[in-house]
Amino acid sequence: MSAETKLPAIDRSHDISQPLEKLHPNERLKDQSNYLRGTIEQSLAAPLTGSVTSDDTKLMKFHGIYQQDDRDLREERRRQKLEPAYQFMVRVRLAGGVCSPRQWLKIDELSELYGGATLRMTTRQTFQFHGILKPNLRNTIQGLNEVLLDTIAACGDDTRGVMCSVNPHLSALHAEVYDLARRTSNRVIPKTRAYHEIWLNGEKVAASDADTPPEDPIYGRTYLPRKFKFGFVIPPVNDIDVYAQDVGLIAIAEGEKLLGFNLSVGGGMGNTDNAPETFPRLGDVVGYFPKEKLFDIAVATATIQRDYGDRVDRMHARFKYTIEDRGTDWFKAELASRVGFPLEEARPFEFTSNGDTYGWVQGSDGMWHFTMFIENGRIRNTPQRPLKTALRELALVHKGELRLTPNQNLIVANVSEAEKPHIADMLAAYGLDSSIHVSALRLNSMACVALPTCGLAMAESERYLPTLVTKVERILADHGLQDVPITMRMTGCPNGCARPYIAEIGFTGRAPGKYNFYLGGGFHGQRLNRLYLENVGEARILEELGKIIAHFAKDRHDKEHFGDFVIRAGYVRAVTGGNDFNS
Repeated sequence: MSAETKLPAIDRSHDISQPLEKLHPNERLKDQSNYLRGTIEQSLAAPLTGSVTSDDTKLMKFHGIYQQDDRDLREERRRQKLEPAYQFMVRVRLAGGVCSPRQWLKIDELSELYGGATLRMTTRQTFQFHGILKPNLRNTIQGLNEVLLDTIAACGDDTRGVMCSVNPHLSALHAEVYDLARRTSNRVIPKTRAYHEIWLNGEKVAASDADTPPEDPIYGRTYLPRKFKFGFVIPPVNDIDVYAQDVGLIAIAEGEKLLGFNLSVGGGMGNTDNAPETFPRLGDVVGYFPKEKLFDIAVATATIQRDYGDRVDRMHARFKYTIEDRGTDWFKAELASRVGFPLEEARPFEFTSNGDTYGWVQGSDGMWHFTMFIENGRIRNTPQRPLKTALRELALVHKGELRLTPNQNLIVANVSEAEKPHIADMLAAYGLDSSIHVSALRLNSMACVALPTCGLAMAESERYLPTLVTKVERILADHGLQDVPITMRMTGCPNGCARPYIAEIGFTGRAPGKYNFYLGGGFHGQRLNRLYLENVGEARILEELGKIIAHFAKDRHDKEHFGDFVIRAGYVRAVTGGNDFNS
């Protein structure tokens, strides 16, 4: 934000001024939480339970923490009349997915101490610890603080983790766009001191009253109606799935000189089965602005949703519904009134894929980058593959960066020419250079965590998708298609954390072993898919895919993508917009 620009005043005319009893209960909770403090400290101190109160569970999301329980143990503990095996998921704020080797080593250490010796790289380029027990929450967050990491706004009704393309080819452009993504993240996170007081033993600050400026000058007392996600992308690779973001920032450059951004608004993947008023939506590109105006645009878009988002019906509270209901012309006028200038016409750009480039790539500055495949982002040691140990050893000697990709893979970045032989030898010794032996389908697959930790999951995802991929690989190989890239994504519920609704083949969990089966997404994230079969199991899925893949092999046009083929062949109709998704 430019130095002379003032923060926009909080407009209470649309929702916050309404009587709180007319709003969703979460709005009352936020309003009365003393800027996200609630009774979290008391809940943490309660010795007779491994949980926190229901209200504090909701507030702790703003601090990057989800309360969960081990669902594999739930029934047995119920039979023994024990409370659920409560544990917590802690998500790191890591804008753009870039971390130093020192930070990696600390994260690895904390996972060994408190997180069940496993780490999860997410679809939004950050880390999640699973299985943290309540007494270890402070130790975990204080350990992150030692290496200048935090978990602020990694969850909650705020601007969650900011994504950024990790294109290793364009060194200078990536560096500039990443720096802007990092600064945007720092600019739009909540400013309440509650996080420092509760987790870092910071000095307590007196709560603001009605006559003083709010602790959160952007958010006020009630923050945003729902989560709000920014993503920065560098064409031609749409690795962040920019149209799935609430706010997408598409870099426009001349060579490696960043000029500005095309702005996309109103994307989002969430959906609720059998609720046609909910739907995933792709963002609309509404214009262009020069890079100097970025922070003004970022704050203004967040405050537009703050003031106009639905605070009564949380199923209708995402920014995508605000844009769908009011339209892009309204948004552009409202944005111009807040920032003092109109958007320019969007500038030309092109996407060609949304996947990662595996193996060694040399950047424009001469540094080397190695992208390795990590299935579904899970980092653990197994007897066959000591992955966690290998990455720890790598971090001990690497002098550059480690970058998490939006596809749950890892880049060993900024390797010098002199360092490369040693790094390459280490990768080979641990089998981390084996991506070339993985099928194109598996390299383009992605799953959310789901069971046993996610409380929303209705079916398996991370633990099951690799098995399903193996069976589909056999079908593809039978037809000579094993080298054809096809995006396949799975989630354990309709919320869409692995962005299944823009995959060429997508699955969302309905019940144990049962999934909604979607077809026809765009290969580079430019088109939603459509429901093909509802509530089906593996046998039916493989039967249908066998038939469709055989047809694809026989009648495919030259270089035609699978998602385009199933539409041309009439298996599904192309989705033309969010409201069309459920028709």
